[in-house]
Amino acid sequence: MNWDYFPIGTNYSYSLWAQPDSFIRTALDYEMSLLKDMGVNTLRQYSSIPPRWIKHIYEQFGIYTVLNHSCARYGLLLDSVWVGNTDYSDQRTRQVVLTEIKEMVAAYKDTPGLLMWLLGNENNYGLHWNSAETGNTPTGEDPQTFQARQLYSLLSEAVKIIHADDPNHPVAMANGDLLYLDIIAEEMPNLDVFGANVYRGRSFEDLFQRVEKELGIPVFLTEFGADAFNARKMQEDQQSQATYLKENWREIYENASGLGLSENAIGGFTFQFSDGWWKSGQTTNLDSHDTHASWSNGGYSEDYNPNANNMNEEWFGICAKAAIDEDGYTELMPRLAYGILQQVHTLDPYQTGLNRQQIKTHFSRIKP
Repeated sequence: MNWDYFPIGTNYSYSLWAQPDSFIRTALDYEMSLLKDMGVNTLRQYSSIPPRWIKHIYEQFGIYTVLNHSCARYGLLLDSVWVGNTDYSDQRTRQVVLTEIKEMVAAYKDTPGLLMWLLGNENNYGLHWNSAETGNTPTGEDPQTFQARQLYSLLSEAVKIIHADDPNHPVAMANGDLLYLDIIAEEMPNLDVFGANVYRGRSFEDLFQRVEKELGIPVFLTEFGADAFNARKMQEDQQSQATYLKENWREIYENASGLGLSENAIGGFTFQFSDGWWKSGQTTNLDSHDTHASWSNGGYSEDYNPNANNMNEEWFGICAKAAIDEDGYTELMPRLAYGILQQVHTLDPYQTGLNRQQIKTHFSRIKP
């Protein structure tokens, strides 16, 4: 699960880890209990989380963490000056990123509950987009090929550093779909696991096959999912969200090792656990659950209109945010998708004798 903690009225500048320990522990115990009951075994988290809370989550709830360094996806400090648009060919930029990664590995590598390292977050899309807010997926002929090569060569250097400093945890990346897969194959032969943020609707289509053919390494989905708002009807739509997630997870299971398809899928991180009320606009209307659709995607046919946006960034939560209680904690309301995924995750894809027909039967019994 992609998990974060942003109370209503806050945005990316808020940090749970800056709160008193008693507040953090209570917040974690509430949300991790929900995640554990849902069958979640791993969280994707950014490297701002202190090691001791990774340990707490693991030891108290049995949930692992894949630790994510953004690799300057949203900018970085250079000589005390914030640079918003990252130039991956700049030597100072590369050195700052690699130094940060080396320091991260030293700080976290012996932490109980750490499962894997994850580099970046759609940095390839960042070569095209001008802000942190999600936009349409880049298509067509790409003028950014040079910068893409610089990006992936930097990530390859990061993998080399991590392998040297920590032989006990594999290294993955979080690409934006399969854009530049050919360059990744050339620049990153040392990558252990390919990860991608993929929003294609009900099916991942050729993703598993292409990664197997072009990279030949395991793959997981670092983000995928559906929003719970119908932009055409302008109302909440829990049914379609649950249906998309059920079908996405069925494909992940079917492509696991030993089941006769691509056999390279090792899982996925559903996006996301609770709604992000700050996602649309990022700094405005933080107390309002915005119904503004910020990008367009034809894979989500229930509310797709070729002349309008249909993806509602603030409504991707498996849980809705209900309110903030008198002690400042955010109350959550599990959506239909919570119960659907709870049923999905009762199936162990590696159990002895499992075949695709049994997977088909398992998923056919789950009725959103």
